[in-house]
Amino acid sequence: MSSGEVATDRTRPARPDQTRRGRVLRTQRIALGAVAATLVLSGCSGADARRLGFPRGITTDSDRVTSLWQGAWTAAFIVGGIVWGLIIWAIVAYRRRGNEMPAQTRYNMPIEALYTILPVVIVAVLFFYTVRDQSVVLKKDPTPDAHVKVIGYKFAWTFGYSDPQNRFQPVYDTGTNETLPELWVPQGESMEYTLISNDVIHAFWVPAFLFKMDVVPGRENTFYKTATTTGSYAGRCSELCGINHSHMLFTVRVVTPEQYLAHMADLRRRGQVGDPQGHLSQEYNPNRNIAEGQASQ
Repeated sequence: MSSGEVATDRTRPARPDQTRRGRVLRTQRIALGAVAATLVLSGCSGADARRLGFPRGITTDSDRVTSLWQGAWTAAFIVGGIVWGLIIWAIVAYRRRGNEMPAQTRYNMPIEALYTILPVVIVAVLFFYTVRDQSVVLKKDPTPDAHVKVIGYKFAWTFGYSDPQNRFQPVYDTGTNETLPELWVPQGESMEYTLISNDVIHAFWVPAFLFKMDVVPGRENTFYKTATTTGSYAGRCSELCGINHSHMLFTVRVVTPEQYLAHMADLRRRGQVGDPQGHLSQEYNPNRNIAEGQASQ
């Protein structure tokens, strides 16, 4: 071999697979940098990051629901990491090194058994924890401290309050064109929610409860919650129920038991007494344009 040939060999360009590997590594570094920058710039606290996008709960079973959410994401991250690891390993270990066809493997029974049994095990574990926590979250309270009948209709809410302890007579509350309907909840007391629909399927959702339930015509759905943190929280319908679905909003006010009883007395003084079914949409229409158009016809 001549000196000229040696020089030519030393200046041989990089192999295509080495170039591709360099591009992959650079892409990975950029992606990791973007993730790190997003976490830093978003200003998420440690507690917010641990909730993995879940809102902060305000009921006695919020920790259980949050734990289930975190567990599901942990399982997803582990499975995703294994899958991506195997994909990257196969790309690197079995990349093309020449023009020869690699050895083909068929009917690998251990591998086929693995990717058949393992998903079943994963689903079974997730199912077990979901059923366990669901049974606690939906457990009936035989002696609730308060009761509210939640009536959903197109496109608003009415709340009828009654008291198992007979501290006040049944009263109701509904929204107006100026204010959203308000659901008052006593802090630290178990409240029974009875959900009723007068027309189509709605869904009662309070993000701070970490819970929602369908409101179905002809059927009463019931659940129990004990709120632990006072404040005002958003509520909405989470089931597409018609043209004004986005207007089905309400406000949840978690107050002390004394403030709750005072509000019930105020509703009674305003004459809002009795069954709320007869007082649904007489005053409240979330879309004035529709109301005015109907009046002009």
